[in-house]
Amino acid sequence: MISSVFIAVACLIGLGFCALVFKRNLIKIAMAIVVMGSAANLFLVSLGYRENAIAPIFTSAPELWMVLPTPQSLTLTSIVISLAVSALMLSFAIIIYRQYGSLDSGKRRLSE
Repeated sequence: MISSVFIAVACLIGLGFCALVFKRNLIKIAMAIVVMGSAANLFLVSLGYRENAIAPIFTSAPELWMVLPTPQSLTLTSIVISLAVSALMLSFAIIIYRQYGSLDSGKRRLSE
């Protein structure tokens, strides 16, 4: 049975992809990429979930099921990378706005 988390991930990726393809504003394109990155983070966290599990910290209970720590660490790394990529995309949008006077990716400057 498909979990509702995976349905939410598919919806977020679909929403981000549609915005990425159909929007021309550079800020909206950057937001679409951030939404798709958040969907990937949600997917990674949901992969490591186990029912009735405890946090993977040092404990004296080796008999219990523990949540997988690898997807959590990958998600933290992905969040940091996503923050850097978002800052880079927005700084490029600012530079493009200063150069061309518009955030529309389809417009071209006709004259100086």
